[in-house]
Amino acid sequence: MNVTTLACSRCPRTYPPGRVAQLCACGKPLLVRYDLERAARTLTLSELGRREPTLWRYREVLPVEDAEAIVSLGEGFTPLLHCRRLAEHLGVRALYIKDESANPTGTFKARGMAVAVSMARQLGLKRVAVPSAGNAGGALAAYAARAGLEAYVFMPRDAPRANRREAELYGARVVLVDGLITDCARRLAEEQAEWGYFDVSTLKEPYRVEGKKTMGYELVEQLGGRVPDVILYPTGGGTGLIGLWKAFEEMEVMGWIGRERPRLFAVQASGCAPIVRAFHEGKREAEAVPYAHTIAAGLRVPRPLGDFLILDILRRSRGGAIAVEDHEIREAMRELAHREGLFACPEGAACLPALTRLLARGDIHPDECIVLFNTGSGLKYLDLWESELAP
Repeated sequence: MNVTTLACSRCPRTYPPGRVAQLCACGKPLLVRYDLERAARTLTLSELGRREPTLWRYREVLPVEDAEAIVSLGEGFTPLLHCRRLAEHLGVRALYIKDESANPTGTFKARGMAVAVSMARQLGLKRVAVPSAGNAGGALAAYAARAGLEAYVFMPRDAPRANRREAELYGARVVLVDGLITDCARRLAEEQAEWGYFDVSTLKEPYRVEGKKTMGYELVEQLGGRVPDVILYPTGGGTGLIGLWKAFEEMEVMGWIGRERPRLFAVQASGCAPIVRAFHEGKREAEAVPYAHTIAAGLRVPRPLGDFLILDILRRSRGGAIAVEDHEIREAMRELAHREGLFACPEGAACLPALTRLLARGDIHPDECIVLFNTGSGLKYLDLWESELAP
C-alpha cells in the first residue's frame, strides 16, 4: 500500500515497515508514515460514499497491506449524534457526541485492536498481550479470537467485572494483578521474553493509533468536510487524542481540509490527572500520579507513555486540559441518559462537566461547533449502579 516508514515520535530514527516493531531505540513511540500524495489519488471524500461503512474504508492510510490479513468485526463509522436537547440546556449552538459505544465490544478500543491484530496476523505472530484497565483487554481478546491468535490480558484485580468476564469468554488468558495498569505492564514485561508476546500496550507498538485515528477521518466526513471548532476527549493513555491529531495532519496533506484545527481539550479525572497538572505547570512531560484513583477505569493511567505528544498537541491546538470529580462523572452519566438516551461510559461522561466548566470560564464560546467523544458503553460499568439496581 502506501506505508513508507516507521518514524520515532521524538528522535530522528526511522525503521523499515513490514517488520515486528515496538518502541524506538530511544524508548519513545513509533508512528506510521505514508506516501500521502499517492494515497490522495484514490482516497477522496467523493469516493468514500461507495465504500463499506467501517474504518477499512480508509485503507490507503492504514498499515495493513495484505487484505487476507484483515481481522474485522465491523468496527468504525460510529454515529455522530446531534444533541439538540443537551445543546439547548447548555445554551450552545451546535453540540455533537461521537458515540464510540456502537463499536464491536462496545468501545473505541475495537478500532485500535482491529488494526493491531491485523498487523500481527500479517507479520505471522501467534501471541498478543496487553496490560489493560478493562476495555482494551476485552477488545484484544475478541479480535485475537477472530484471528485465531493467543491473547493474554494483564488486568488490575479491581477492573470492572464485565471487562474481565468478556476477555475470559473470548478465550484470553486473564492475569489479575494487584495495583494499577502500570503494575500490569510491569508483569507483562517480566513474562514477555519467556512467552514471546507481541506487546500491544498503548503506544508500545505503532498500529493501534492507526485504528484510533480513523475517528478523525470519520468526523470530518460526517461533518461534510469540515472540522469542528472544539473537541473534548477523555484522556487516559491518550492514543485517541494523538490519533485525531495525526488524522488532521494527514487530511491537510491530502487536501481534505486546510490548516484549520479544532481546539483539543484533554479531560481527566481529579484522582488521576497527570496531563492536566503538567499542562498547567508548563511542562513537556508529566509526572506519575501516586495512588491514582477514579471510577473511570480508562482514565486511571498514572503517567501515559505519550505524555509529551499529548501536551504538545494540546498547546499547538490552543486547547487545554481539565479534570473533573467522580461525583460529577456519575451525574453526567445520568444526565446523558435522561436527556439524550445515551448510556455513556464514565470516561465519555466526564466530558460533560468539563464542557460546562469550560463554557462558564469562557474557554469555549456558545456559538462554536463542539464535539464530545463518548468512548464506550455504560453497560460495561453496571457495577457502579449496583446499589440502585438491587431489588
